[in-house]
Amino acid sequence: MYEQLPVPFGLVRFGVAPDHPEVKNCQDRFKGIAESPNFNFIGNVSVGADISLPDLRDNYDMILFAYGASKDRELGIPGEHLTGIYSARAFVGWYNGLPEYAGLSPNLRSGETAVIIGQGNVALDVARILLSGVDRPGFRNTDITEQALHELSRSTIKNVRIVGRRGPLQASYTIKEVRELIQLAGAGFEAVDSNLLPGPDTKLPRAQKRITDLFKKHATSTKRDSTAPKWPWTVGFDFLSAPQAFIGSRDVQNHLSAISFARTAFTEEKTAFDPVARVKNTEQVFSISASTAFRSIGYKAEPLPDMESLGIRFDNKAGTIPNLGGRILNGDKHIPGLYCAGWVKRGPTGVIATTMEDGFATAELIAEDCAGKTSTKHGWDAVKSQLPHATNWQDWLKIDAAEREKGKMLGKEREKIQSITEMLNIIR
Repeated sequence: MYEQLPVPFGLVRFGVAPDHPEVKNCQDRFKGIAESPNFNFIGNVSVGADISLPDLRDNYDMILFAYGASKDRELGIPGEHLTGIYSARAFVGWYNGLPEYAGLSPNLRSGETAVIIGQGNVALDVARILLSGVDRPGFRNTDITEQALHELSRSTIKNVRIVGRRGPLQASYTIKEVRELIQLAGAGFEAVDSNLLPGPDTKLPRAQKRITDLFKKHATSTKRDSTAPKWPWTVGFDFLSAPQAFIGSRDVQNHLSAISFARTAFTEEKTAFDPVARVKNTEQVFSISASTAFRSIGYKAEPLPDMESLGIRFDNKAGTIPNLGGRILNGDKHIPGLYCAGWVKRGPTGVIATTMEDGFATAELIAEDCAGKTSTKHGWDAVKSQLPHATNWQDWLKIDAAEREKGKMLGKEREKIQSITEMLNIIR
């Protein structure tokens, strides 16, 4: 298994929220696989730069691409690169200790309102981390980085708006994350307008019905109740709102001060509660004053260097490798020995369990295709002389031990090492 970083576990280590440790339990299964004598972890190797795909093709019978979606989608609207605007992927990577974003240093002290554009689970993770409070029970003991705890403890953000183009039944969040946000200790949840929710006789798919029932417990009319209790933090959803531009401050050069939106409307009224309903912009516009914003509208995979030399025609629009069930295609024909799994196979959708099942499905195809065959290739033994800087599983165990020791001194599970140089110094 070739990995760009010196350490394993990818999305589980760097993408799962620190206050969701139960989701990371799948690492135990991965550790069991790593202990197999037939498994070889090869870290700190950038495929396409440190070693070419043709070299791998020449020395392995089969190659499985499972490198995920490493880039986040941009909105493509004016002002998107003002200071104060962050990628949700970068923010999540920062508080989770991803070396790529160790120097992000988000400014969470420039105002009280943050806007998150996008309504998937990552957006809800960002909102929850911003408003949780670092002193809530058990939070400091998670594997969140110390620098994140420090910055979050100084944050002045008290109000978070989570904005989406469509309605409450089309958003890509899941009920677990919505419920967790509604029940967030110390934060007031601004109820969803009841006019956006279907009536009791509307037939809905199970997921949308559960979301509807949850929101109805907290629903209100369009008129807000001025007698509602005051909370130290508030969070709410803004539906049917399409971002048009980020507006810079007159007082602080190149810094965000507001975001303009267009109200959207469903293309057909009868589809308003359909999970795949479409919307269009109206002429009604409004703005939200905010000094901090997060873009969370999805991820996108990119092709690796030299893919075309293997006959792979990467679909840049979809951000996926053309495939049938995991077998990579050139046109309508499978390229023998080439496979894909995960987000680069089907796009950036689903949770970790979905991705694991997807990996199992592709693995079954590989097992089926290699049944009864004998390899004449030499794999790692043939290429390791090109990669003297590569790390192995024993190296990871040393880094793991160092992180746990640092964490122990801080009263937490681990303190992740965010510098690749520091990781390599531990094992050399």
